[in-house]
Amino acid sequence: MLLTRFSIAATALLALSAPASAQFAPPPANPAAPKATAASPRTASCHNGASFDRFLADVKQQAVAAGVSQRTIAEASPYLVYDQGIVNRDRGQRVFGQLFTEFAGRMAASYRMQNGQQHIKRHAAAFARAEKEYGVPPAVIAAFWGLESDFGANMGNLPTLKSLVSLAYDCRRSEMFVGETIAALKIIDRGDLHPDEMIGSWAGELGQTQFLPVHYVNYAVDYDGDGRRDLLRSPADVIGSTANYIANGLKWRRGEPWLEEIKVPPDLPWDKTDLTVREPRSTWAQLGVTYPDGRPLPNDNLAASVLLPMGRFGPAFLAYPNFAAYTEWNNSLIYSTTAGYLASRIAGAAPMRKPYAPVAQLPFNELKELQQLLVRAGYNVGKVDGVLGQQSRTAVKAMQIKYGLPADSWPTAELLARMRGGTAQAQPQATVR
Repeated sequence: MLLTRFSIAATALLALSAPASAQFAPPPANPAAPKATAASPRTASCHNGASFDRFLADVKQQAVAAGVSQRTIAEASPYLVYDQGIVNRDRGQRVFGQLFTEFAGRMAASYRMQNGQQHIKRHAAAFARAEKEYGVPPAVIAAFWGLESDFGANMGNLPTLKSLVSLAYDCRRSEMFVGETIAALKIIDRGDLHPDEMIGSWAGELGQTQFLPVHYVNYAVDYDGDGRRDLLRSPADVIGSTANYIANGLKWRRGEPWLEEIKVPPDLPWDKTDLTVREPRSTWAQLGVTYPDGRPLPNDNLAASVLLPMGRFGPAFLAYPNFAAYTEWNNSLIYSTTAGYLASRIAGAAPMRKPYAPVAQLPFNELKELQQLLVRAGYNVGKVDGVLGQQSRTAVKAMQIKYGLPADSWPTAELLARMRGGTAQAQPQATVR
């Protein structure tokens, strides 16, 4: 999980599209002799024109200053090579513009729910200990475990040190990845992993729940008592470490829910359906929100937001404060909502209801055009990339309010047509019947 999993949400979405049975190639037998496939590095302007070798020497000095031993530096050096292909992947990543129901339908499928439940039974002692010590329910841990690697089946096939040092030399997030490189060296230094064992994703993540090295150093725990924090092979270490990160890194609130499906009325004030708006459940109940089967919500003060990942015609959820742990783990709304939904399914919730009718989604080119129009109107959508991120959703909502449309943050052909026309006449808030 990257620095709140920054912009490598694409890594998860791309990796998770692979079949659960996919097998990755093992590391080369002699990684000390780097293959010639790694392109020569371009001189990085952010390092004052320093060559990669000079840059690497400076990183090693920083590692020693941070307490890494010379022995570890020597052991790791054959793996600290530049690979332009890694940098190209990072620069070319794109998050899938999928509908939530499509992504969740595949990634939170019944087989993954059942696998999660089976792993909870198989490792009952470790899950029980983690819940007692950290307050994180087994289903929450199991859902991340399943989504990140299919319980260890798909952890990546690239040398971690090469990935990290290549991204560190690139100018876009150099400081961050220098820190990750030094953290990886600390993992080796304290005896958790050997350099040749550090195989993972191209973004430098390691283990069955895909920890970045900094998180590995800060949150990995030895739950099986063998003296190592092994997130590649030890299920107990994976369970305890993931619980520790969720509880202490993501500030999980013990004993509280995270995501529940709901049914919303056709006249709900749509401008309230936003993760930034929290109301007591009693307020949502007064507004006509119920559970999917019509049961009333509890008449209490537990705060929650109404989340509509596909607008007012798609699935609806109550997102509780603990849902923030999911958006911190991965800032892709599709991923985080899917992870929360899968956890609820593993915990025993019913499958979510299907929309009454197909939810229309703007094609990639039209969504990108809408983003461009929003930028011209003065809104910040982040990157104009044809992907509906949180900044784009916020801008869409603001423009819907301006045009008097239902402000459910979902881009529609009607909104695009209004913006193409360039007139924003105030109209009464529309409702859905």
